Amino acid sequence: MTTHHSRRTFLRALGSTASAAALSRLCTTTALAQSASDYKALVCVFLFGGNDSHNMLVPQDTANFAAYRAIRKGLALPDNNTKLLPILARSGGLFALNDGLKTIAPLWGQGQLAAVANVGMLVQPTTREQYLAKTIPVPTNLFSHADQVIEKQAGDPNGSGGTGWGGRIADAVQSRNGAATFPTAFSMSGNALFSTGGVIQSATLYPGFDLSASGMNAWPASASAARVQALQEVLGFDSGLTMVQAANNVRKDALALNQLLKSAGAASPLTTKFPGTNLGRQMEQVAQVLKLRGATGMSRQVFFCSLGGFDTHSNQSWQQWDLLGQVSDAMRALYDATIEMGIADRVTTFTDTDFGRTLEPSGSGSDHGWGGHQLVLGGAVQGGEVYGKFPTPALGGPDDANTRGVLIPTTSLDQYGATFAKWFGVPASGMAQVFPNIGNFPTADIGLFG
Repeated sequence: MTTHHSRRTFLRALGSTASAAALSRLCTTTALAQSASDYKALVCVFLFGGNDSHNMLVPQDTANFAAYRAIRKGLALPDNNTKLLPILARSGGLFALNDGLKTIAPLWGQGQLAAVANVGMLVQPTTREQYLAKTIPVPTNLFSHADQVIEKQAGDPNGSGGTGWGGRIADAVQSRNGAATFPTAFSMSGNALFSTGGVIQSATLYPGFDLSASGMNAWPASASAARVQALQEVLGFDSGLTMVQAANNVRKDALALNQLLKSAGAASPLTTKFPGTNLGRQMEQVAQVLKLRGATGMSRQVFFCSLGGFDTHSNQSWQQWDLLGQVSDAMRALYDATIEMGIADRVTTFTDTDFGRTLEPSGSGSDHGWGGHQLVLGGAVQGGEVYGKFPTPALGGPDDANTRGVLIPTTSLDQYGATFAKWFGVPASGMAQVFPNIGNFPTADIGLFG
């Protein structure tokens, strides 16, 4: 067992909040030598359950909106709960956003928010005829939550090889972080496959959880200091036992990270207010780590956040509106924080989900689908545009895998992810290591960053 894996194993067993190696060496001189101006971060917001993006991004041209309303029936927007926010794509298309997204909607017109149409997991470009005739391979267990969550985070249509595409992106650019030993990839939502790489150091943080050692407070102050000194000596003692050393290193790492987070917050707290929701707290934790970039010397970092509840087979209207509101408020707060830190053009936040939903409703909700629309936000994003091919709403039409409006993706997850990877600094020669099937598609860049 390698030191990296043993530390991760001990961390999970002990319920600690950091699973990185060597955090106690965060602020080394070599780390500080890295260039802060080269910093970039990717933040994935995973919507567990399968977001119904047909009611997140709605066509507004006369023909397509009429078709949308006819197919969606009582699920169509606007309704008694949810309004629509009209937007204009730079290419001329008329669309509207769900009113739950009202806090980030203004960023569309300002050019920082974009949408990518009909994204999904594919092995290769697929037509309705090929899918029905079963003449080409398709992802395994397409409509299974458990399988698609794994495939979407792994970037592998056949399951998982033990790493996620965010982690592999971090692997590919790890040399940019030089000798810095701070984690390159973080999950703010428990252990996440997305941020697991083959070689990079990764960490799991639970927002609001204090990593300080318990039992260190005592009176007088000299007694407290003695306890801290004793703990440090115990953790630093070389027993010669690999497993014990791994456990001690994890604890030292957690204490070091805790001190960094506390000192950064106390020295220059952000004025940006984050929502008190679970996702809001995750995003606030991301912002706190972003603030450390100068002290830790990091040049590239990847983050994973998530929100559940999107499996809306019934009562979708209000439930999705509320969930999208949480997504919007949290994404907007993080964006505002990056403006405050002067790094808005170096941080890109994007959504992903298990799969899309059916165009045809199932009463007051929708069923498991395939392709769906995603949102991308950041100062480097060429926003105000819908990228990819927006599907024609038609049951049994050219984009439908059956007769219920299960959209066959026209932009693969590989293309979606490879676009971020290119912006992040992954060279064309290394793209196949991150997305093994990218060569099956006509382009590895859908144009989000110009």
